[in-house]
Amino acid sequence: MSLQEETPIAVAPATSAVETIVILDFGSQFTRLIARRVREAQVYCEILPHDAPPEKIAALEPRGFILSGGPASVYEAGTPQLPDYVLESGQPVLGICYGMQLLARKLGGEVQYAARREYGQAQTELDRASVLFQGLPNPLNVWMSHGDHIPTPPPGFATLARSANTPVAAMAGYYSWSGTGKHEGEKREVPVLGLQFHPEVNNTENGPDILQRFLFQVCECKGDWTAGHFINNAIEEIQAKIGPESRAICALSGGVDSAVAATLVSQAIGERLTCIFVNNGLLRQGEAESVVAIFGQKIGLNLIYVEARERFLQKLEGISDPEEKRKRIGNEFIRVFEEEARKLGPVQWLVQGTLYPDVIESATSETKSASRIKTHHNVGGLPADMKLKLVEPLRYLFKDEVRQVGLELGLSREVVWRQPFPGPGLAVRVIGAVSEERLEILRAADAIVREEIIGAGLDGEGAVWQYFAVLTPLQSVGVMGDGRTYSNVVAVRAVSSQDGMTADWARLPYEVLSRISNRVVNEVSGVNRVVYDITSKPPATIEWE
Repeated sequence: MSLQEETPIAVAPATSAVETIVILDFGSQFTRLIARRVREAQVYCEILPHDAPPEKIAALEPRGFILSGGPASVYEAGTPQLPDYVLESGQPVLGICYGMQLLARKLGGEVQYAARREYGQAQTELDRASVLFQGLPNPLNVWMSHGDHIPTPPPGFATLARSANTPVAAMAGYYSWSGTGKHEGEKREVPVLGLQFHPEVNNTENGPDILQRFLFQVCECKGDWTAGHFINNAIEEIQAKIGPESRAICALSGGVDSAVAATLVSQAIGERLTCIFVNNGLLRQGEAESVVAIFGQKIGLNLIYVEARERFLQKLEGISDPEEKRKRIGNEFIRVFEEEARKLGPVQWLVQGTLYPDVIESATSETKSASRIKTHHNVGGLPADMKLKLVEPLRYLFKDEVRQVGLELGLSREVVWRQPFPGPGLAVRVIGAVSEERLEILRAADAIVREEIIGAGLDGEGAVWQYFAVLTPLQSVGVMGDGRTYSNVVAVRAVSSQDGMTADWARLPYEVLSRISNRVVNEVSGVNRVVYDITSKPPATIEWE
């Protein structure tokens, strides 16, 4: 078990206080979207690997289970199988794609290779008597992604939908449950539902409605997962864990994540929190001055400024591998915080603005059915001998939920809608080795990108999610002043997103792109070419490294 799993306060709702849906991940590219749709319905959920230990599941006291899709075939040796605790829980289950096939096979149905596979848009004929489909269009346009199908559902199960190539596109039935332990003597028939298509993706018509009917009509959830509820629970949890006398320091970066985390902990423990802003030399143009002005002077947090540019750049000298960059930066951050903590006296806790996407992208299942995308510096880049214990009050929130919590806490829209900035800063936007010279080129180009997008009114709520420049390791031939140049290539990245888990490239107006390109080439020494990144997430990530 890693240090991060052992020591942090990761504020999740007490099971007695809020209903929880457990989403078991079998490796689908859409698993995170399932969680988003559940959270949008104001129902709390957690994504856990399919091989999560039973005691971890039991501690959450789930109100129901959703089984994700996955790339495997249920009948092949060594593929992920359904944990016994799902059908021993006495709680409703919804299987999606591979999850539905697992249920069918476990309960006596048939799963086999489909001669005619289905990928993409498909029409399904519905049994409108089902609670999931009442009042929906029939036929219903859905999104399929499967090479296997269920020709015969389990005994006693009804087929709820079918398509041209899928004889069982949805099914419903029950499993018999006999209680154990404190539920000894209880018996009931528990609903089991399956969807061969993906209701979580936008391409499925009325997909959120289908999921909400499972949540509210089958699992009988109330939808009590709100920003106000989270704040009250988080403050209670922080106070209980930190105690009445211990002190904490907060790694304040200036972004919304650390700002909300600091505000929550400040409300919980008051003056026993000290915020530390480290200028690591990897910040955007004007970033350090802006953070001190907003958080130290305007918001009034207890803020210490630490100048550490030289030591971070020394740690990064000659390092090109992005994972190694993240780990070195995360490690050095902790060293700085430990030094500052010693100056303050006895400090036991470190507050970080870790989010749920950071945790998901940094984690893998025991059987590796889902891949680690990249190590986030505040999740997998912390040193094993760290002296401070972690407080991560936002560890179970998505970015849009953090913004809602920030507004509920009274933070200004200027802070709440500040665009995301990665913890490792410009180190992961200078592709390859990092140097002061290359950082200066990137800062100047990035400042132009931000000025032009803000000037065009494309930033803020409901607009472009994130926008920045990337200094590539490429050089290209150009012509300036009738002379040949061989200079750097700068890429511009702008994306639209709701939570950062998925993103699409922003369709910036041509005139804005033209101004950005002209200004960067004319004003930034050492750049002679600008390109625009038109790749979505997935398959790419938002950051290049």
